[in-house]
Amino acid sequence: MTITTRLHTFFHGALVGEDEFGNRYYTEKKSSKNKRKRWVLYRGSAEPSKVPAEWHGWLHYTQDTPPTQRNIKHYKWEKQHLPNLTGTKNAYVPPGHLLRGAHRDPTTADYEAWKP
Repeated sequence: MTITTRLHTFFHGALVGEDEFGNRYYTEKKSSKNKRKRWVLYRGSAEPSKVPAEWHGWLHYTQDTPPTQRNIKHYKWEKQHLPNLTGTKNAYVPPGHLLRGAHRDPTTADYEAWKP
């Protein structure tokens, strides 16, 4: 995060809340327009997929009130939010991939090759 971002946030930003990943969400203290700007300061690397759905809706003006001021009901069947894992050791690797030894199960299909 650059020093200009930190200074802008310090002088012009009002903290709205923080999510379970440590990302902090801000809005402008004063605005001459109808909509106040909203932004996030990421904890760690700046990866937009780290933003949970509740905060994503607020950041993009889909929700007027931030999740800290709403009663959000979570269901037991909902999975925990995960950021994009591509390029990490936890990325999905299908069976038969080079990183899994490149061994595939023999085919069990009823396919027969055409012979002219």
